[in-house]
Amino acid sequence: MDEKSLHEVNQYNDVIFPVGLYEVTRDSIVPKGRGHLDLHWNEELQFTVVSSGTMVMQVDGKLYDLKQGDAIFINQRLLHVSRDLSEGGRYFSIDLPSRLLGFFSGSRMEKSYVFPYTSDYLFQTVVFQSGIEWQRGIVSHLKEIEKLLKEKRQGFEYRVAVILVTIWGEMLQYLKNDVRIPPKSYYRRQERMRAMLSFIHERYAETIQLADIAAHVGISVGECCRCFKQFIRESPNQYILHYRIMKAMDLLSDTDCTVSEVSFKCGFSDVSHFILYFKRHTGLTPGAYRELK
Repeated sequence: MDEKSLHEVNQYNDVIFPVGLYEVTRDSIVPKGRGHLDLHWNEELQFTVVSSGTMVMQVDGKLYDLKQGDAIFINQRLLHVSRDLSEGGRYFSIDLPSRLLGFFSGSRMEKSYVFPYTSDYLFQTVVFQSGIEWQRGIVSHLKEIEKLLKEKRQGFEYRVAVILVTIWGEMLQYLKNDVRIPPKSYYRRQERMRAMLSFIHERYAETIQLADIAAHVGISVGECCRCFKQFIRESPNQYILHYRIMKAMDLLSDTDCTVSEVSFKCGFSDVSHFILYFKRHTGLTPGAYRELK
């Protein structure tokens, strides 16, 4: 099963210090990556802090309303996307491999206090709110990491590593009574969902039947629809349409293809229907969108 189209591979500036910082607004991601309105998953752990405005983070189909000063932890390999980022809103994300928290490979810390919480999803998603003292402390730590990663002063790597381990230790302490082991069906549905989305991403320019999506992972059409509702909060057909519009936005921004060519490349057989759906989704005609960009 090819999941490459959903999988974000982080390109770390320093491969022996694999901690990434991404700054996101409605119009940009610096450095270039995935996030706002772009469903994906990472191999790494992710902490996201809302610097200004409000936003909604969707993780495995659940919606988390976040305001300025709030943060969220997202475990590895969970499908997620940021939505409804307010005008002028901004957030930053810190990505890191779980092994960074275990001190050294094969350590007691790694085996007892990192892998069970990441590989077995004992921590899936955790929201930190500025109104709760210990959670406010976590957000403060994350903001300090952002500053250190930007300034890059001598020894910043060591300080960042220490703060990350401190954050993890506090999560273990304060959330120990909230740990829940997900049912085995959760893991199966996650894997199926990633495979079905990859199937769509590879064939969005073609005619896609619901039965084809379900057959790709060996499940019924009904189970396929239930997976989409659980993890994406849309029907398969709604997701296909939204994905085609997103790809059309990329083509209009980055190529000289005509509107008709874009329509065809993105799986629309009728240009007038493409223009109608594009305007519903973006509020602009394809031509107006291209001029704006």
